[in-house]
Amino acid sequence: MGETVTTRVDDDMAKGIDFFAKREKLDRSTITRRLLARALEEETLDYALELYKKGEITLGRAGEIAGKHLREMMSIASKRGIPFQYSLKSLREDFEAVKKGK
Repeated sequence: MGETVTTRVDDDMAKGIDFFAKREKLDRSTITRRLLARALEEETLDYALELYKKGEITLGRAGEIAGKHLREMMSIASKRGIPFQYSLKSLREDFEAVKKGK
């Protein structure tokens, strides 16, 4: 099933959770899991793009970390104004990743 994680939130955050739970006709736990999943996805994407910006990994590897296809990562990086950093080695690595369907 999964692991139980307990946390305390401030009143405004609790009101926000309750608002979306009521709006979506779901319980607090379901809405909280959904919001947490979205936040975790965004944090993971930010982390992967930061490593790419620093030149520590290729965009293909950033996509693997973030669970995104290379084409999607290229689009996201472009929308965020992150310049493409491609060496011949990086291009080869990303080309191989695309061939493997990642």
